[in-house]
Amino acid sequence: MKKTERFLALDILRGMTIAFMILVNTPGSWQYVYPPLLHAEWHGCTPTDLVFPFFLFVVGVSMFFSFSKYEHGLNKQSLLKITRRVILIFVIGLFLNSFPQWMTNFSELRIMGVLQRIALAYGFAAIIVLAANRKWIIIHSAWILLAYWGILWIFGGNDPYSLTGNAVLSFDKAILGESHLYKGFMENGVRIAFDPEGLLSTIPSVVSVLIGYLAGMLIKQQSNKMQVIRQLIIYGVIFTAAGYIWGFAFPINKPLWTSSYVLYTAGQAAILFALLIFIIDVKGYKKWSNFFLVFGVNPLFIYALSGIWANAMWMLFRWEDAEGNIVTGSSWLYNQIFVPLAGNLNGSLLYAIAHVLFFWLIGYILYRYRIFIKV
Repeated sequence: MKKTERFLALDILRGMTIAFMILVNTPGSWQYVYPPLLHAEWHGCTPTDLVFPFFLFVVGVSMFFSFSKYEHGLNKQSLLKITRRVILIFVIGLFLNSFPQWMTNFSELRIMGVLQRIALAYGFAAIIVLAANRKWIIIHSAWILLAYWGILWIFGGNDPYSLTGNAVLSFDKAILGESHLYKGFMENGVRIAFDPEGLLSTIPSVVSVLIGYLAGMLIKQQSNKMQVIRQLIIYGVIFTAAGYIWGFAFPINKPLWTSSYVLYTAGQAAILFALLIFIIDVKGYKKWSNFFLVFGVNPLFIYALSGIWANAMWMLFRWEDAEGNIVTGSSWLYNQIFVPLAGNLNGSLLYAIAHVLFFWLIGYILYRYRIFIKV
């Protein structure tokens, strides 16, 4: 496989995840969202629940090729790169959580988040693949997933995989403090402080990266494209089936990032990656992919920018209407432009699509001038 071809499929998969992240994160109204564009309420997996683990899978594949310059060894240079990247991505995540900073109550600032999990999962996975024998990565991954299952089973309550009885909740409360957790979950009308990107549940997310790394290693070791595709599909089917079956004992659950969820989603990521390699490299159908390439070459920058924009539209642009109600920039756009065009439900979807196109345009300008912002 030629380097440029291989990375094109990878960039497209990365770009697809970023575009879908923006789509599901910015509906016109959370009251009007098509079910596939929502996360599962607790157990289960919707198309939206695939996006984040797919991105971590991509991080792992990319990590394999980026570490080639260090000969996949842990040394001063590679350790410095890992440390810098972990700190930078984590700090950007904190910045997004606190933006706009002058309006934030830091005593209740959420510490974890999507970028923070990416940073930690990348960092721990990088240390494992560089410090350990690569032949043992699959064994290390298995132990991590089994150990996490044991932790939740042993240290959880009577219902160890429930919202209020899981060990992740008690661990994160003890380490981070309840006031610094995400507060978007509800049970029996009561708001629960539980972080779906918390510290303890970051442990199994490391394996999502490791499986991506193994996929990158497979691509490097196998020069025959069709053989790569076949092996990715075989492993993908095995992982998906294993995760699904395991889910009967250890439920597939994104907020807890259960071990079954790791296998189930990584398997599907491998299958989609194989499909993209087949379409782009084997069949040569590349023009359609240019849209996602724009997202794929500046992924974290575009994602962070979309987060800043969403916060600004909600918190900075707001005013009182004639009846004394608070109107935000996002609600005004939705109600005044998109609802009249397409109604509540389709208007909400159209609002999200418009944001995807808006950030694609920004990404296209960067791509056109060959500006690649590495994070």
